Amino acid sequence: MDRRGFLQAAAAGALTAAASPAASKTIGIQVGAVSFVDEGVEKVLDIFQQDGAVNTLFLATFTYGRGIAGRQIASQPLPDHGKREYDTDTFHGGSYTRIHPEYYRDTVLTDFRAPEFGDYDVLEAVLPSARKRGMKTICWFEDVWRRDVPRVSQAQEVQLDGANSTNLCFNNPNYKNWLLGAVEDYARSHEIDGIMWGSEREGAFSNMLRGTNPRSVTCFCQHCVAKARSRGVDPVRARAGFDALTNFVDAARQNRKPIDGYYVTVWRLMLRYPELLAWEMLWTDSLRETYAAMYNRVKSIKPEVGVGWHIWHNNSFSPIYRAEQDLSEIHQHSDFLKMVMYHNCGGERMAGYIRNLSRTMFGDVPQQELLDFHYRVMGYTQEKPLAELAKAGFSANYVFEEARRAREALNGTKTQLWPGIDIDIPTDVNSSSRSTPEGTRGAVLAAFRAGSDGVILSRKYSEMKLANLRAAGAAVREGGFA
Repeated sequence: MDRRGFLQAAAAGALTAAASPAASKTIGIQVGAVSFVDEGVEKVLDIFQQDGAVNTLFLATFTYGRGIAGRQIASQPLPDHGKREYDTDTFHGGSYTRIHPEYYRDTVLTDFRAPEFGDYDVLEAVLPSARKRGMKTICWFEDVWRRDVPRVSQAQEVQLDGANSTNLCFNNPNYKNWLLGAVEDYARSHEIDGIMWGSEREGAFSNMLRGTNPRSVTCFCQHCVAKARSRGVDPVRARAGFDALTNFVDAARQNRKPIDGYYVTVWRLMLRYPELLAWEMLWTDSLRETYAAMYNRVKSIKPEVGVGWHIWHNNSFSPIYRAEQDLSEIHQHSDFLKMVMYHNCGGERMAGYIRNLSRTMFGDVPQQELLDFHYRVMGYTQEKPLAELAKAGFSANYVFEEARRAREALNGTKTQLWPGIDIDIPTDVNSSSRSTPEGTRGAVLAAFRAGSDGVILSRKYSEMKLANLRAAGAAVREGGFA
């Protein structure tokens, strides 16, 4: 199907869906405090409603990362709204809401307020206006920390080489109690409609094979070791397996091919050390248990507050990671899922994933053949070859195929599917695809045609061009959802 035919089919499917009683959709947008400080609350909300047909705000309430907070990153052109300057020298991150200490009594992580805007509280500033307009508000926070947060070392993961990671450990009581305190703080302190949290990480085995520095994979802290033993997994054997896998990755990076090839050698290591996969599953189960604990804490306080999760884009590239994101398990503690389906930057990211993977487990396979294999395994039927992929990006059909798969997996559950739609997420300015109104419109329509319950315009308003935001709004209205 050519592009024109696809868009016509998408529009027809969306209009058909609009005729049903379930025509109401969640149209969300991710936005950080800096946008309201720079442009004013009422002006930003006017743009969201008029241009984007937005009815739900995903306010970045906590992060130390640039992905959902701060202005545009310095390597990218500035958008056509907000302050026309970068904040590289002033961005710090942390909590953009007031901290209520009583909810953090069981953790050493008590000093995490973002300093950029003084006492500014994005929830206090935005909630009243959003409610007057009939817009819902969801607290959106992510699993991204800094090394200089006071006492953070007491909650960090431990790498294979024994050094502390920047990331925090789900099995460490200090982090577990901080996460539970944060969601309780949001639920009790503010009249919000929901909470969304995201963790863009993976276990040590899949991380190594994806090309990460093998010595930096996690987690091997005392809490994970104790948990492994309680599950009958020998930590000594697991370390021996990861040491052997490290040697394999190091040799592969130097183009030293094993006698029996790369793929066979990885399988030999898995057979010799089944603890490799056991440790991977330990990490995955720890993430799922974190979801469950946060979900249950919120529901015990305010059952009407929705709770859901941001599912990392790696779900579109890695068969291992997708296997771990088992929606038949995750839905049990999810009112909604933001499944990342960033079509535009997806081409660049998939190309990088394939090139990294071809240096480890699939070093025997030409890169284009490896990409074809992943297309077949992941269910993508209309995407570009490797040489064109970064420049072209993924198509709207990728969004349709991913959303249809997730919707089918969630059928019969209470969990809503809200695909994350790429609007001007940074890519290489010289060699990779850039967002366009036509591409944005097509992606939104594709999500609706697949039966999605809504969309979340991502990653953050402060890097979006207004023409692309308007294209998303036009697709929402074209589908009859606004």
